[in-house]
Amino acid sequence: MERKNAWLSYTKEQEAELEKISLSYRSFLDKGKTERECVREIILQAEAAGYQPLQKVLASGSAIKAGDRLYDVCMNKTVALYYIGEEDITNGMNILCAHIDSPRLDIKQNPLYEEADLAYLDTHYYGGVKKYQWVTLPLAIHGVVAKKDGEVVDICIGEDESDPILYITDLLIHLSAKQLQKKASEAIEGEKLDILIGSRPLADEEDEKKKEAVKENILQILQEKYGIEEEDFLSAELEVVPAGKARECGLDRSMIASYGQDDRVCAYTSLLAMLELKGKLQRTACCILVDKEEIGSVGATGMQSRFFENSVAELLEGMGQYSGLAHRRTLKNSCMLSSDVSAGFDPAFAEVFEKKNAAFLGRGVVLNKFTGARGKSGSNDANAEYIARVRKAFDDDQVAFQTAELGKVDEGGGGTIAYIAALYGMEVIDSGVAVLSMHAPWEVTSKADVYEALRAYRAFLKYMTH
Repeated sequence: MERKNAWLSYTKEQEAELEKISLSYRSFLDKGKTERECVREIILQAEAAGYQPLQKVLASGSAIKAGDRLYDVCMNKTVALYYIGEEDITNGMNILCAHIDSPRLDIKQNPLYEEADLAYLDTHYYGGVKKYQWVTLPLAIHGVVAKKDGEVVDICIGEDESDPILYITDLLIHLSAKQLQKKASEAIEGEKLDILIGSRPLADEEDEKKKEAVKENILQILQEKYGIEEEDFLSAELEVVPAGKARECGLDRSMIASYGQDDRVCAYTSLLAMLELKGKLQRTACCILVDKEEIGSVGATGMQSRFFENSVAELLEGMGQYSGLAHRRTLKNSCMLSSDVSAGFDPAFAEVFEKKNAAFLGRGVVLNKFTGARGKSGSNDANAEYIARVRKAFDDDQVAFQTAELGKVDEGGGGTIAYIAALYGMEVIDSGVAVLSMHAPWEVTSKADVYEALRAYRAFLKYMTH
């Protein structure tokens, strides 16, 4: 059942649409390198498409009705969007769910120090990373600093052409004999992923031998530019990510290279499919874009929290339909695509893939019946009947799709949020884009697969019924 390359099936009009989507997707990647930045951009686009804050509508006392477009936000890191349909919502919703966090380096709460006339910020890596990939790259800091007086300061350093970049050093090859004998997982230790941020000491005429003068100079710069002091790191969320914009990849410009495509490629295409909906809708559509998937979907902004449950409860209340049973029925009767990326087959590492059940770049959106590790540990395993319905929805709209596993059974594995949604009793399957170099600072996707993901999510929202 080998799938043909999707590029071979496109009309000129589809190719033009594909390039338009690719351009807007790259812009989204550039504007949203953190979950906070993603939510900010999502809200801007949602409000431009006519969506209103759910909490504002509830506070006004207005009844929620068919045709209403609403969004709900959790701590500026997770967002749920709803397009209310004509059908009783307790019959379920069609839900697209993706995550907007990505592997990165987080600045610690007590990070700033000086050593050998160099100033550093100490980091703690977030999610699954190969630590050796993060050294000697141009890096940027994105995030916020919350001050005691309530002010929240936005930080973005390293993205503008006039900005300085940040950097993690590596050992020179001439002195690397012992380092090169180590396993890749040990060559760069987590506690050595410290960010080099300065080397100029603060000029002090009163005390030329003042200790930590480089650190003091950095603190003065932070005070002058952002109005923050060293203690403010205690209530900061600062993320270190690769600097630079998303780029076209390949001489044929057929691919996209960027930081954070796991899973913003599925988040953006899910969002776009949602915002395109117009007119009367039979079944309520929902799009959830969540945080913390890379560390197990934990915390108040992860899928394991009660945010989505509470949001749906508020929605039902605003429709005059809330009861414990109505709430449970709404969730149970829903259908979801857990829109998350899959591992693209890489010929350079063919030995870890089972080729008949691998995802190939350019062959369309990927359906993963299950993820997990080895004996399907930690996975959702989608029902055959549900997969048949998803297949039909895709085929009805001539969506290019393929099926895959993450890799060979004994090579490892990974998880998604699908098993969490399945706890409600709803039908759910993983469906996303194949990625090369997943979890690396720069990842690669096919423009064709991005386009087919959008087409798949459109079809899902249009055709799926319980």
